[in-house]
Amino acid sequence: MIGSANLNIMIKAARRAGRSLVKDFREVENLQVSRKGAGDFVSKADLAAERVLKEDLMGARPTYGWLAEEGGEDQGQDPTRRWIVDPLDGTTNFLHGLPHWAVSIALEHKGQIVAGVVFDPAKDEMFFAEKGTGAWMNETRLRVSGRHRMIECLFGTGLPFAGRSDLPDTLQELARVLPGSAGVRRWGAASLDLAYVAAGRLDGYWERRLKPWDVAAGSLIVREAGGLTEAIAPGEDIVENGSILCANEPVFSSFAKQVRG
Repeated sequence: MIGSANLNIMIKAARRAGRSLVKDFREVENLQVSRKGAGDFVSKADLAAERVLKEDLMGARPTYGWLAEEGGEDQGQDPTRRWIVDPLDGTTNFLHGLPHWAVSIALEHKGQIVAGVVFDPAKDEMFFAEKGTGAWMNETRLRVSGRHRMIECLFGTGLPFAGRSDLPDTLQELARVLPGSAGVRRWGAASLDLAYVAAGRLDGYWERRLKPWDVAAGSLIVREAGGLTEAIAPGEDIVENGSILCANEPVFSSFAKQVRG
């Protein structure tokens, strides 16, 4: 598939950042994992990947705005366009040597996400989409699953950690979703959960308290693969408010009802 100039810039940048991260990932297992030492190492890997992305993306489009997990926000000369970037989604997986993490890049134009890339370097899977042109993984066109029965569906979510206050709500949601489904997975990288819904590997996904860079690219990829997306609280903006609920169309209504209670 031949995409726009912007999409090709995004894919090239994601691959270059991915190469940097893979090199660092190979070193993780060699660390004597003191908490501080390992955390510092991963932070350096994260920051190095962000430098690569900023160099490539802003080098190609210097007037665009910038929003990233590590590098903060820059309005840019063009207030209508900005890059939304997560150089390493799944940092805890990376830290523990689990090969499930991603580079996520979205392009926003006038408040709408118009292009998205989620790259899994460990598996060499490049998920991408542009508004109105469909979603792809490498050379394969993506389509959400066609399952119609909740009991056959596999869902993804996030689980609160480190004393977060939303644990009781999450446990209630799990209590509603688990009995009527084929199961729930917690992979630890929101961008890849969304990409997996687009690919039909998961039938749906929900999570709260995410950041714009966690959901911007993946939510577009889901929609372009034929999935439905909403904020968990209806009417809110997914990217700005950081909650998302998505699934294929046949089960979306039932799934949303169970999550929302």
